[in-house]
Amino acid sequence: TEYSLSQNYPNPFNPTTNLEFGIPELGFVSLKVYDISGKEVATLVNEIKSPGRYNVKFDGSNFASGVYFYKITSGNFSAVKRMFLIK
Repeated sequence: TEYSLSQNYPNPFNPTTNLEFGIPELGFVSLKVYDISGKEVATLVNEIKSPGRYNVKFDGSNFASGVYFYKITSGNFSAVKRMFLIK
């Protein structure tokens, strides 16, 4: 197993989408969502996780249509992906 951040699905989405990630070792994981200006709009994961694959649902019901970014940080690993909310 290795660190990974998959593309969300469905994408574009309305109002919910799934974010999948994998971690190979016990460690602190942060998964956050940012708007197009770089402002943090949601924290989905902010805790110590065991090795494995995880699926987190993001609900964009209270957000405007547009481009959002989601970023995972764990250990020395960091990755960012883009997603589209269409209402």
